[in-house]
Amino acid sequence: MNKEVRVGVGVIIFRNNRILLGERIGAHGAHTWATPGGHLEMGESIEDCARRETLEETGLKVGAITKLGFTNDIFEAEEKHYITLFVVASCEDGEPEIRESDKCLQWQWCALDDLPQPLFLPLINLLQENPNLK
Repeated sequence: MNKEVRVGVGVIIFRNNRILLGERIGAHGAHTWATPGGHLEMGESIEDCARRETLEETGLKVGAITKLGFTNDIFEAEEKHYITLFVVASCEDGEPEIRESDKCLQWQWCALDDLPQPLFLPLINLLQENPNLK
């Protein structure tokens, strides 16, 4: 197993009681549904990472960001270990676009009581620890 633990940032964007999720491809967690997000870079704030990753992946510009919590995510099959820092970000305008077609097949606004399956491991862990999000 890789002995390095990486830090990821997951960005939860709600609009009209729906959450923005994308279908991952080409990386660990392929064909699972996840929030926008990615790796925290050296010297970068969590908020700046959330803004950068959301813009890079979806073209959306987020506003206010609130820290939500974190998950400890061990991807056994891929031999990867992440700590994922989740934030909630406001985004009132625009629709997501596929900006990284090698990483995301599609973006959808999903009802919280009818989330697509399977979900990305960090999101599964977050929902188990915070059932009130649903």
